[in-house]
Amino acid sequence: MKITKKEVRYIARLANLELSEEAIAQYSKDMEEILTYVDKLNELDTRDVEPMAQVIYDGIAISTMKDDAPAPSFDQEKALRESPLSGAGHFKVPKVIER
Repeated sequence: MKITKKEVRYIARLANLELSEEAIAQYSKDMEEILTYVDKLNELDTRDVEPMAQVIYDGIAISTMKDDAPAPSFDQEKALRESPLSGAGHFKVPKVIER
């Protein structure tokens, strides 16, 4: 599937990204290769493959997952004290979406 530079620019604009012409050319090529591979995967017969929500194998449980246990954390005051800008009990960050 051919991905044009115009389409890459459109996607970059939706993602609020500024790309150089070299990056646009590279992303066009990369996206085209990805979609070509997806088309190839779509040729596979998957009728007998059971749907699954997660990829988990029948191995030892501790080899893939760890316990979800509480751990020490910063209190709010210390976290805000380490922040470059804070106020009213929150982190303050610069506005990143300007349209």
